[in-house]
Amino acid sequence: MKEEKSYFEGLFSGIKTLCIGLKTTMCEFFTPKITEQYPENRGELKMFDRFRGKLTMVHTDKNEHHCVACGLCQMACPNGSITVHSEMITTDDGKKKRQLVQYEYNLGSCMFCQLCVRACPHNAITFEQEFENAVFDRSKLVLTLNRPGSKLEERKPAPRPAAAAAAKPAATQEKPAAAKPAATEAKPETPAAKPAAAEAKTETKPETKSE
Repeated sequence: MKEEKSYFEGLFSGIKTLCIGLKTTMCEFFTPKITEQYPENRGELKMFDRFRGKLTMVHTDKNEHHCVACGLCQMACPNGSITVHSEMITTDDGKKKRQLVQYEYNLGSCMFCQLCVRACPHNAITFEQEFENAVFDRSKLVLTLNRPGSKLEERKPAPRPAAAAAAKPAATQEKPAAAKPAATEAKPETPAAKPAAAEAKTETKPETKSE
């Protein structure tokens, strides 16, 4: 009896697992296709927004970028794929400023971790959706991201809120200072009447004694 019981249990267990497998197969059979027919659809293919294809530097229509050559992206890269070449220049107002000369990026050693993009304080670099990066020569994997003739975009500094806040206390301090001298000048006029009243009392007392 035990052998027959174990036989039927194994039989029903096999049928159950077979039904589960067929259910999964039928569900996947009617699922819409998501396979991209590459390279036939190369012109229509669009990657998702979070895809990291190749590092690039954002440039405006005036061939300007936001890189200040701070080197934070170079220090954040774990593979040393980024090398920032910069120089110190003197501006028109006599201040020294760091300027980007060459932004070198090695695509062959990049592991697309995005640590450089997160470390950039000015959002000067980002990953594009270009994924066809295969080449026959390794030297072509070393790219210069800043375009020829490009320069740093000049941004006008916003007015500091501390200057406006400091002007308000100065205006409030001027008003009480002008009102205090007027109050101090009016006070000496009232005590002047007291000696006159004292003289009148002394003059009337001798007259009563003579009578």
